[in-house]
Amino acid sequence: QVIKCKAAVLWEANKPFNIEEVEVAPPKEHEVRIKIMATGICRSDDHVVSGALVMPFPIILGHEAAGVVESVGQGVTSVKPGDKVIPLFVPQCGECKSCLNTKGNLCSETDLGTRAGLLPDGTTRFTCKGKAVHHFLGTSTFTEYTVVHESAVAKIDPAAPLEKVCLIGCGFSTGYGAALQTAKVEPGSTCAVFGLGGVGLSVVMGCKAAGASRIIAVDINKDKFAKAKQLGATDCINPKDFNKPIHEVLMEMTGGGVDYSFEVIGRTDTMAAALACCHCNYGVSVIVGVPPTAEKITVDPMLLFTGRSWKGSVFGGWKSKDAVPKLVADYMKKTFVLDPLITHTLPWTKINEGFDLLRTGK
Repeated sequence: QVIKCKAAVLWEANKPFNIEEVEVAPPKEHEVRIKIMATGICRSDDHVVSGALVMPFPIILGHEAAGVVESVGQGVTSVKPGDKVIPLFVPQCGECKSCLNTKGNLCSETDLGTRAGLLPDGTTRFTCKGKAVHHFLGTSTFTEYTVVHESAVAKIDPAAPLEKVCLIGCGFSTGYGAALQTAKVEPGSTCAVFGLGGVGLSVVMGCKAAGASRIIAVDINKDKFAKAKQLGATDCINPKDFNKPIHEVLMEMTGGGVDYSFEVIGRTDTMAAALACCHCNYGVSVIVGVPPTAEKITVDPMLLFTGRSWKGSVFGGWKSKDAVPKLVADYMKKTFVLDPLITHTLPWTKINEGFDLLRTGK
Protein backbone atom coordinates (compact mmCIF):
# COMPACT_ATOMS: atom_id res chain seq x y z
CA GLN A 1 0.00 0.00 0.00
CA VAL A 2 1.29 3.47 -0.89
CA ILE A 3 0.92 5.86 2.07
CA LYS A 4 0.05 9.50 1.48
CA CYS A 5 1.35 11.71 4.26
CA LYS A 6 2.95 15.06 5.01
CA ALA A 7 6.68 15.69 4.70
CA ALA A 8 9.01 18.69 4.80
CA VAL A 9 10.46 18.80 1.29
CA LEU A 10 13.50 20.91 0.42
CA TRP A 11 13.20 21.79 -3.27
CA GLU A 12 16.46 23.74 -3.55
CA ALA A 13 19.32 25.09 -1.45
CA ASN A 14 18.96 28.21 0.71
CA LYS A 15 15.15 28.02 0.69
CA PRO A 16 12.73 27.15 3.51
CA PHE A 17 11.22 23.68 3.82
CA ASN A 18 7.78 23.20 2.25
CA ILE A 19 5.25 21.00 4.02
CA GLU A 20 3.93 18.87 1.15
CA GLU A 21 1.80 15.80 0.63
CA VAL A 22 4.10 12.98 -0.45
CA GLU A 23 3.57 9.39 -1.47
CA VAL A 24 5.65 6.82 0.38
CA ALA A 25 5.98 3.52 -1.48
CA PRO A 26 5.76 0.23 0.41
CA PRO A 27 9.04 -1.34 1.58
CA LYS A 28 10.78 -3.61 -0.90
CA GLU A 29 12.75 -6.73 0.04
CA HIS A 30 14.86 -6.15 3.20
CA GLU A 31 13.30 -2.72 3.76
CA VAL A 32 11.26 -1.27 6.64
CA ARG A 33 8.61 1.45 6.61
CA ILE A 34 8.56 3.52 9.80
CA LYS A 35 6.06 5.99 11.27
CA ILE A 36 8.30 8.78 12.61
CA MET A 37 7.24 9.89 16.10
CA ALA A 38 10.01 12.39 16.94
CA THR A 39 12.97 13.88 15.11
CA GLY A 40 15.82 16.15 16.11
CA ILE A 41 17.31 18.94 14.03
CA CYS A 42 21.03 18.55 13.37
CA ARG A 43 23.55 20.96 11.90
CA SER A 44 24.28 18.37 9.18
CA ASP A 45 20.74 18.87 7.86
CA ASP A 46 21.41 22.61 7.74
CA HIS A 47 24.68 22.01 5.85
CA VAL A 48 22.53 20.67 2.99
CA VAL A 49 20.25 23.72 3.13
CA SER A 50 23.26 26.07 2.96
CA GLY A 51 25.03 24.06 0.25
CA ALA A 52 28.05 23.20 2.45
CA LEU A 53 27.11 19.50 2.11
CA VAL A 54 26.19 18.83 -1.51
CA MET A 55 23.15 16.59 -2.03
CA PRO A 56 20.67 16.13 -4.91
CA PHE A 57 17.31 17.98 -4.81
CA PRO A 58 14.43 17.73 -4.12
CA ILE A 59 15.19 15.96 -0.86
CA ILE A 60 13.62 15.01 2.46
CA LEU A 61 16.23 15.72 5.15
CA GLY A 62 16.39 14.54 8.77
CA HIS A 63 18.43 11.67 10.22
CA GLU A 64 18.02 11.82 14.02
CA ALA A 65 14.73 10.19 14.93
CA ALA A 66 12.69 7.49 16.58
CA GLY A 67 9.51 5.81 15.43
CA VAL A 68 7.37 2.71 15.16
CA VAL A 69 7.60 0.06 12.41
CA GLU A 70 4.51 0.29 10.16
CA SER A 71 5.32 -2.53 7.74
CA VAL A 72 8.25 -4.64 6.55
CA GLY A 73 9.34 -6.01 3.20
CA GLN A 74 10.15 -9.61 2.36
CA GLY A 75 13.06 -11.16 4.21
CA VAL A 76 13.12 -8.70 7.12
CA THR A 77 13.83 -10.59 10.35
CA SER A 78 15.23 -8.06 12.86
CA VAL A 79 12.06 -5.96 13.32
CA LYS A 80 8.29 -6.38 12.96
CA PRO A 81 5.32 -4.00 12.76
CA GLY A 82 4.73 -2.24 16.10
CA ASP A 83 8.39 -2.35 17.20
CA LYS A 84 9.91 0.90 18.47
CA VAL A 85 12.99 1.71 16.41
CA ILE A 86 15.70 4.26 15.68
CA PRO A 87 16.76 4.72 12.01
CA LEU A 88 20.54 4.54 11.49
CA PHE A 89 22.23 7.02 9.14
CA VAL A 90 25.33 4.83 9.48
CA PRO A 91 23.97 1.37 8.70
CA GLN A 92 25.55 -1.91 9.81
CA CYS A 93 25.31 -4.51 7.05
CA GLY A 94 27.54 -6.93 8.97
CA GLU A 95 29.30 -8.04 5.79
CA CYS A 96 31.56 -5.25 4.48
CA LYS A 97 35.20 -4.69 5.52
CA SER A 98 34.35 -2.00 8.11
CA CYS A 99 31.54 -4.04 9.64
CA LEU A 100 33.76 -7.11 9.91
CA ASN A 101 36.66 -5.15 11.44
CA THR A 102 36.44 -4.56 15.19
CA LYS A 103 37.98 -1.09 14.76
CA GLY A 104 35.60 0.20 12.09
CA ASN A 105 32.00 1.42 12.08
CA LEU A 106 31.52 3.21 8.75
CA CYS A 107 29.57 0.57 6.80
CA SER A 108 30.09 0.63 3.03
CA GLU A 109 26.28 0.73 2.59
CA THR A 110 26.16 4.30 3.91
CA ASP A 111 24.69 7.03 1.73
CA LEU A 112 27.83 9.16 2.27
CA GLY A 113 29.39 7.43 -0.74
CA THR A 114 28.33 6.94 -4.34
CA ARG A 115 24.55 6.57 -4.02
CA ALA A 116 23.78 9.93 -2.41
CA GLY A 117 20.04 10.43 -2.07
CA LEU A 118 18.96 6.88 -2.89
CA LEU A 119 18.33 3.63 -1.05
CA PRO A 120 20.87 0.79 -1.50
CA ASP A 121 19.05 -0.50 -4.62
CA GLY A 122 19.58 2.88 -6.32
CA THR A 123 15.96 4.07 -6.21
CA THR A 124 13.74 6.26 -3.99
CA ARG A 125 10.47 5.54 -2.14
CA PHE A 126 9.26 9.17 -2.11
CA THR A 127 7.18 10.98 -4.73
CA CYS A 128 5.82 14.54 -4.52
CA LYS A 129 3.76 16.27 -7.22
CA GLY A 130 4.75 13.47 -9.60
CA LYS A 131 8.48 13.99 -9.00
CA ALA A 132 10.88 11.56 -7.37
CA VAL A 133 12.21 12.96 -4.07
CA HIS A 134 15.64 11.99 -2.74
CA HIS A 135 16.40 10.32 0.58
CA PHE A 136 19.00 11.75 2.99
CA LEU A 137 21.63 9.49 4.58
CA GLY A 138 19.30 6.53 3.98
CA THR A 139 16.94 7.76 6.70
CA SER A 140 14.91 10.92 5.78
CA THR A 141 13.06 11.63 9.02
CA PHE A 142 11.36 14.98 8.29
CA THR A 143 8.27 13.07 7.18
CA GLU A 144 5.41 11.22 8.83
CA TYR A 145 6.54 7.96 7.19
CA THR A 146 9.89 6.90 5.78
CA VAL A 147 11.45 3.75 4.31
CA VAL A 148 14.91 2.49 5.32
CA HIS A 149 16.98 -0.60 4.58
CA GLU A 150 16.92 -3.28 7.28
CA SER A 151 20.63 -2.68 7.93
CA ALA A 152 19.72 0.93 8.84
CA VAL A 153 17.25 0.34 11.67
CA ALA A 154 17.70 -0.72 15.31
CA LYS A 155 14.97 -2.14 17.53
CA ILE A 156 14.91 -0.49 20.96
CA ASP A 157 13.28 -0.91 24.39
CA PRO A 158 9.48 -0.57 23.95
CA ALA A 159 9.34 1.54 27.14
CA ALA A 160 11.80 4.18 25.83
CA PRO A 161 10.38 7.73 25.42
CA LEU A 162 10.80 8.36 21.70
CA GLU A 163 10.86 12.15 22.05
CA LYS A 164 14.06 11.78 24.12
CA VAL A 165 15.88 8.75 22.66
CA CYS A 166 15.59 10.12 19.11
CA LEU A 167 18.81 12.01 20.04
CA ILE A 168 20.61 8.64 20.22
CA GLY A 169 20.04 8.48 16.44
CA CYS A 170 22.76 11.08 15.92
CA GLY A 171 23.73 13.96 18.19
CA PHE A 172 24.16 12.29 21.55
CA SER A 173 25.79 9.09 20.27
CA THR A 174 28.12 11.03 17.97
CA GLY A 175 29.53 13.21 20.75
CA TYR A 176 29.51 10.68 23.58
CA GLY A 177 31.16 8.05 21.36
CA ALA A 178 33.80 10.47 20.02
CA ALA A 179 35.09 10.72 23.61
CA LEU A 180 34.57 7.11 24.73
CA GLN A 181 35.08 5.12 21.51
CA THR A 182 37.20 7.19 19.12
CA ALA A 183 39.51 9.12 21.48
CA LYS A 184 39.25 6.61 24.35
CA VAL A 185 39.62 9.39 26.91
CA GLU A 186 41.34 8.15 30.09
CA PRO A 187 40.71 8.94 33.76
CA GLY A 188 42.59 12.03 34.94
CA SER A 189 43.17 13.40 31.45
CA THR A 190 42.57 16.94 30.15
CA CYS A 191 40.22 17.62 27.24
CA ALA A 192 39.22 20.60 25.09
CA VAL A 193 35.88 20.67 23.28
CA PHE A 194 35.39 23.20 20.47
CA GLY A 195 31.69 23.92 19.89
CA LEU A 196 28.92 23.48 22.46
CA GLY A 197 25.89 22.51 20.43
CA GLY A 198 24.11 19.25 21.20
CA VAL A 199 27.00 17.14 19.89
CA GLY A 200 29.66 19.19 21.69
CA LEU A 201 27.75 18.93 24.97
CA SER A 202 27.55 15.16 24.40
CA VAL A 203 31.36 15.12 24.00
CA VAL A 204 31.59 16.90 27.37
CA MET A 205 29.36 14.19 28.88
CA GLY A 206 31.54 11.48 27.33
CA CYS A 207 34.75 13.06 28.69
CA LYS A 208 33.20 13.28 32.14
CA ALA A 209 31.95 9.67 31.98
CA ALA A 210 35.50 8.60 31.05
CA GLY A 211 36.87 10.32 34.16
CA ALA A 212 38.64 13.32 32.62
CA SER A 213 39.87 15.66 35.37
CA ARG A 214 39.69 18.84 33.29
CA ILE A 215 37.26 19.57 30.47
CA ILE A 216 37.73 22.94 28.78
CA ALA A 217 34.73 24.03 26.71
CA VAL A 218 35.36 26.51 23.88
CA ASP A 219 32.61 28.52 22.15
CA ILE A 220 32.04 32.07 20.90
CA ASN A 221 28.47 31.93 22.30
CA LYS A 222 28.78 32.40 26.07
CA ASP A 223 25.09 31.51 26.51
CA LYS A 224 26.21 27.88 26.10
CA PHE A 225 28.55 27.94 29.12
CA ALA A 226 26.06 27.31 31.95
CA LYS A 227 24.80 24.10 30.36
CA ALA A 228 28.34 22.95 29.54
CA LYS A 229 29.28 23.35 33.23
CA GLN A 230 26.11 21.54 34.30
CA LEU A 231 27.16 18.58 32.13
CA GLY A 232 30.77 18.42 33.31
CA ALA A 233 32.90 21.20 31.81
CA THR A 234 35.42 22.54 34.35
CA ASP A 235 36.39 25.66 32.37
CA CYS A 236 34.56 27.62 29.65
CA ILE A 237 36.43 30.02 27.38
CA ASN A 238 35.40 32.36 24.57
CA PRO A 239 38.09 32.87 21.88
CA LYS A 240 36.80 36.43 21.41
CA ASP A 241 38.02 37.30 24.93
CA PHE A 242 41.69 36.83 23.94
CA ASN A 243 44.00 38.69 21.60
CA LYS A 244 46.05 35.60 20.76
CA PRO A 245 45.17 32.37 18.92
CA ILE A 246 42.98 30.07 21.00
CA HIS A 247 45.40 27.13 20.73
CA GLU A 248 48.07 29.24 22.46
CA VAL A 249 45.62 30.10 25.25
CA LEU A 250 44.86 26.39 25.76
CA MET A 251 48.57 25.49 25.68
CA GLU A 252 49.22 27.99 28.48
CA MET A 253 46.19 26.93 30.52
CA THR A 254 47.32 23.29 30.49
CA GLY A 255 51.10 23.64 30.61
CA GLY A 256 51.81 22.26 27.15
CA GLY A 257 48.50 21.20 25.65
CA VAL A 258 45.51 18.97 26.35
CA ASP A 259 45.55 15.18 26.12
CA TYR A 260 42.43 15.13 23.93
CA SER A 261 40.74 17.79 21.79
CA PHE A 262 37.50 17.62 19.82
CA GLU A 263 36.34 19.84 16.96
CA VAL A 264 32.53 19.74 17.00
CA ILE A 265 31.72 22.66 14.66
CA GLY A 266 32.70 21.67 11.13
CA ARG A 267 35.11 24.51 10.28
CA THR A 268 38.61 24.00 8.93
CA ASP A 269 40.12 26.83 11.04
CA THR A 270 38.85 25.30 14.29
CA MET A 271 40.01 21.83 13.16
CA ALA A 272 43.53 23.24 12.81
CA ALA A 273 43.29 25.00 16.20
CA ALA A 274 42.03 21.82 17.91
CA LEU A 275 44.99 19.88 16.50
CA ALA A 276 47.47 22.55 17.57
CA CYS A 277 46.14 22.77 21.15
CA CYS A 278 46.74 19.12 22.03
CA HIS A 279 50.05 17.92 23.48
CA CYS A 280 52.78 17.84 20.81
CA ASN A 281 53.83 14.27 21.57
CA TYR A 282 50.84 12.24 22.75
CA GLY A 283 47.85 14.53 22.14
CA VAL A 284 44.88 13.17 20.21
CA SER A 285 42.57 15.46 18.25
CA VAL A 286 39.25 14.21 16.88
CA ILE A 287 37.24 15.81 14.04
CA VAL A 288 33.56 15.37 14.87
CA GLY A 289 31.98 18.28 12.93
CA VAL A 290 31.12 17.62 9.27
CA PRO A 291 33.76 19.33 7.07
CA PRO A 292 32.45 21.67 4.32
CA THR A 293 32.43 19.87 0.94
CA ALA A 294 34.83 22.04 -1.07
CA GLU A 295 37.29 23.21 1.58
CA LYS A 296 40.83 21.99 2.09
CA ILE A 297 42.98 22.22 5.18
CA THR A 298 46.67 23.21 5.30
CA VAL A 299 48.67 22.16 8.30
CA ASP A 300 52.34 22.23 9.33
CA PRO A 301 53.47 18.56 9.20
CA MET A 302 55.65 19.22 12.26
CA LEU A 303 52.42 19.20 14.30
CA LEU A 304 52.04 15.50 13.46
CA PHE A 305 55.73 14.58 13.20
CA THR A 306 56.25 15.07 16.94
CA GLY A 307 53.61 12.45 17.74
CA ARG A 308 50.14 13.97 17.79
CA SER A 309 47.30 11.84 16.42
CA TRP A 310 44.54 13.28 14.25
CA LYS A 311 41.38 11.23 13.93
CA GLY A 312 37.89 11.50 12.54
CA SER A 313 34.71 10.09 14.02
CA VAL A 314 31.37 9.39 12.35
CA PHE A 315 28.49 8.43 14.67
CA GLY A 316 30.96 8.32 17.56
CA GLY A 317 32.66 5.21 16.23
CA TRP A 318 29.73 3.02 17.37
CA LYS A 319 28.67 0.00 15.32
CA SER A 320 25.14 1.28 14.99
CA LYS A 321 22.87 -1.77 15.06
CA ASP A 322 24.82 -3.24 17.98
CA ALA A 323 25.29 -0.02 19.96
CA VAL A 324 22.00 1.89 19.65
CA PRO A 325 19.84 -0.60 21.60
CA LYS A 326 22.54 -0.69 24.32
CA LEU A 327 22.72 3.11 24.49
CA VAL A 328 18.92 3.26 24.85
CA ALA A 329 19.15 0.65 27.63
CA ASP A 330 21.84 2.78 29.34
CA TYR A 331 19.58 5.82 29.09
CA MET A 332 16.74 3.84 30.69
CA LYS A 333 19.16 2.90 33.52
CA LYS A 334 19.96 6.62 33.93
CA THR A 335 23.63 6.10 32.99
CA PHE A 336 23.42 9.47 31.19
CA VAL A 337 20.84 12.24 30.72
CA LEU A 338 19.32 13.59 27.52
CA ASP A 339 16.93 16.27 28.82
CA PRO A 340 19.59 19.06 28.94
CA LEU A 341 20.18 18.56 25.20
CA ILE A 342 16.54 19.37 24.39
CA THR A 343 15.98 23.13 24.22
CA HIS A 344 12.66 23.34 22.37
CA THR A 345 9.85 20.96 21.43
CA LEU A 346 7.86 22.10 18.39
CA PRO A 347 5.12 20.61 16.24
CA TRP A 348 6.99 19.47 13.18
CA THR A 349 5.07 21.81 10.86
CA LYS A 350 7.15 24.55 12.55
CA ILE A 351 10.33 23.00 11.18
CA ASN A 352 11.50 26.29 9.63
CA GLU A 353 11.29 27.96 13.06
CA GLY A 354 13.33 25.09 14.45
CA PHE A 355 16.08 25.74 11.91
CA ASP A 356 16.01 29.46 12.70
CA LEU A 357 16.60 28.57 16.37
CA LEU A 358 19.53 26.35 15.34
CA ARG A 359 21.07 29.08 13.18
CA THR A 360 20.80 31.69 15.94
CA GLY A 361 22.56 29.39 18.45
CA LYS A 362 19.45 28.88 20.56
